[in-house]
Amino acid sequence: MRIPRPLSRGTAAALLAVALAACGPGSGAEGAGDDGAGDPYFPKAGNGGYDVTHYDLALAYDPDDRRLTGTATVDARATEDLTALNLDLQGLDVDTVTVDGTGARFGREGQELTVRPRRALDRDAHFRVVVRYSGRPETVTDPDGSEEGWLPTADGALALGQPVGSMAWFPGNHHPSDKATYTLSVTVPEDLRALSNGEPAGEETKDGRTTYRWHTPEPMASYLATVAIGRYDVHRGETAGGLPLFTAVDPRQAAASRAPVKLLPEVVEWAERRFGPYPFSSAGVIVERPGDAGYALETQNRPVFAGAPDTALLVHEIAHQWYGDSVTPRTWRDMWLNEGFATYAQWLWEEDHGEGSAQSTFDRLYSGSYFPDAGTDAALWSFPPADPPDAAHISATPVYWRGAMVLHMVRRTAGDEAFGRLLRGWAAKYRHSNASTDDFTAYVEKEVPDKDFSRVWEEWLYGEGRPATAS
Repeated sequence: MRIPRPLSRGTAAALLAVALAACGPGSGAEGAGDDGAGDPYFPKAGNGGYDVTHYDLALAYDPDDRRLTGTATVDARATEDLTALNLDLQGLDVDTVTVDGTGARFGREGQELTVRPRRALDRDAHFRVVVRYSGRPETVTDPDGSEEGWLPTADGALALGQPVGSMAWFPGNHHPSDKATYTLSVTVPEDLRALSNGEPAGEETKDGRTTYRWHTPEPMASYLATVAIGRYDVHRGETAGGLPLFTAVDPRQAAASRAPVKLLPEVVEWAERRFGPYPFSSAGVIVERPGDAGYALETQNRPVFAGAPDTALLVHEIAHQWYGDSVTPRTWRDMWLNEGFATYAQWLWEEDHGEGSAQSTFDRLYSGSYFPDAGTDAALWSFPPADPPDAAHISATPVYWRGAMVLHMVRRTAGDEAFGRLLRGWAAKYRHSNASTDDFTAYVEKEVPDKDFSRVWEEWLYGEGRPATAS
């Protein structure tokens, strides 16, 4: 979840982004993979010509001078014959690059690190790139004005990556369409902890510094990777079904976080009943201070919160573990598949706990009485949820709330029983993979063939302005 900001429509910017993506610029030579994955809003994000299977990141961080030293080992498979390939890396100094153990030439241009192996890589070949790098990682300002990347905090640092900030702290294929498993170690002063995704894989203290190791066995998009360095109260537990829970809370947030941490097992168990089996090997939360970030984020299996979350926000980020983290958007145009589902999960929680029906929330949104200010009510209809006008709008109001309204219209058309099956089936069909809006509409129509969803797609998903009627 990012802070939704209602902004003016920028159709020209969207058309420009699509045009740039269509050009498919390469790294300047025949046999070189494209220096972008073709995303309509972030044309330079990701790269062509290969698929990453695993990242092994060895990091060391000194909070006093904010210096990061890293070795990134990237295991990948070539999807075409390659004489060169690109990795995304913003800032930081590259010291050496090897491909399959042999030194490789490399060059830098903007966020692109172009690597030229001594020997060309054949299509379907498995290869390993090792990049040694260092420097002060950057904080990235997004088109909507929010900050991500590497965020220095009062007692350490916090790495958040949506949509492209992960390139500020490790080189990789930074687009959601290329998911991989991760192994990560972080060395910090011994009075600090270092947290990440996945499962703890050991720690070791030597010469005043402690190395923390983490392993993420399920595929993860790079924007969902996190590193949190600082002082934390750490707790372990499990749900009634035996799912391990790992929570880390900044000591200054301990009192305020007691209730949401206690509620976490109940939220996970409720979500499993609604959405199907939990998709990862553990769950948990990281609670930072409110000033450490301007938003919560659904970092995989361990969401990050800037301050203690209320119940609605906790439900939202846990729902993302199914919708966004396990089922990941194919491009950033499909962002509503993340945020519409997680927002609708909040409505379902309220409905299941006697706090108001999803229909009543839908009605208040349609009538313009949901938000406390008229500007946000109006912004709800500023663009279709499946077609944000530009990169600055992928976390704007329609993506969240009008996206949830699309799902409610699907529910009304399909019926409650069929809709419940759709929620669970969608999460199961695309578990640990990527899906697009077209995939979703096709899935709904296939699973509920006796209903007509054309008006839902035409007026609610892609239509301009507020539909004439709410029925």
